[in-house]
Amino acid sequence: MELAAGLAKVHIFDSASELASSAAHRAGTLITGAIDNFGCARVMAATGNSQVQFIAALVNLPGVNWNRVELFHMDEYVGLSPKHPASFRLWIKTRLVDKVHPARAHYLAADAPDLDAETQRYSELLLAAQIHLAFVGFGENGHIAFNDPHVADFSDPATVRRVALDEACRRQQLGEGHFPDLDSVPSEALTVTCPGLFRAASWICCVPDSRKAQAVRNALEGPISPLCPASLVRQHPNASVYLDGQSASLLEAVSAGVRPLEHF
Repeated sequence: MELAAGLAKVHIFDSASELASSAAHRAGTLITGAIDNFGCARVMAATGNSQVQFIAALVNLPGVNWNRVELFHMDEYVGLSPKHPASFRLWIKTRLVDKVHPARAHYLAADAPDLDAETQRYSELLLAAQIHLAFVGFGENGHIAFNDPHVADFSDPATVRRVALDEACRRQQLGEGHFPDLDSVPSEALTVTCPGLFRAASWICCVPDSRKAQAVRNALEGPISPLCPASLVRQHPNASVYLDGQSASLLEAVSAGVRPLEHF
């Protein structure tokens, strides 16, 4: 099933594996297109459990010239070592970089001794040229990257900033098995801001699982507001959202049997 949510195109599949395969093929097409048009593709990748099948499908996709790809990620916990099993740098390295060996991979070091300097360094890297593609997941509380509802700002002048994580976000990280208890989940992170994400020419949003159903409904059918940061997807001019039956289960458009879009 395919439908529109604002400017975003929404694709709904029976299974998470079908979702991942379709999103990976779309990502491959966009990466190849950027390389053909600009000589390289600058890609910003999300991490976390919701992205595992998609990234696995992407790294096995034939025909992608990873030697022309410059890779970024979106966020990292303040104070966490890149060797910690919950580190997003480790996630990106083991699931993506070590598999495809892009031309360059830039890591956000939230354990740097000077976080202001690290924020500035990473911002300058992101702003040095167009980001062609971003993989943007939705958190259970509607966050994108680590822009939780209490800190998200659609007009934020910063590209990367230090933020406090709300309890719902920290409980999600605990529930996904990344930490032994809530006290172990860091309370702060460095994150690319909402405008920093929005700069990417295209978004691919993979959001499987029933845990995300309410966030999906809020993002695609609720008010466009920082209270649900993922609702920003409806204003992006080239965003595609990939859902499975579970994550789409609360959408009124699905239960009403909306006529599919004719052209994508």
